[in-house]
Amino acid sequence: MKLTKLYKDQGSGGNGCPTVYLGENGDLVVQGHVVDSATFAELENVLPGEGAVRISADVVAGAMERYHSQHSKGQ
Repeated sequence: MKLTKLYKDQGSGGNGCPTVYLGENGDLVVQGHVVDSATFAELENVLPGEGAVRISADVVAGAMERYHSQHSKGQ
């Protein structure tokens, strides 16, 4: 799947994460730090092959702002 970067945490440095991408199929892909086992245990209905990462709410908000601005222009 081809990905387009929507937003990267401004404080993460040149190559760090978290980052949110938009897939060519419309799905979001999130790159972040894998949650610890105690946090993972709190998730409900985790299916085989699923995982969880953590990102700040600011990164989600920035990605959604970028997503909406791009789609309101027809991109």
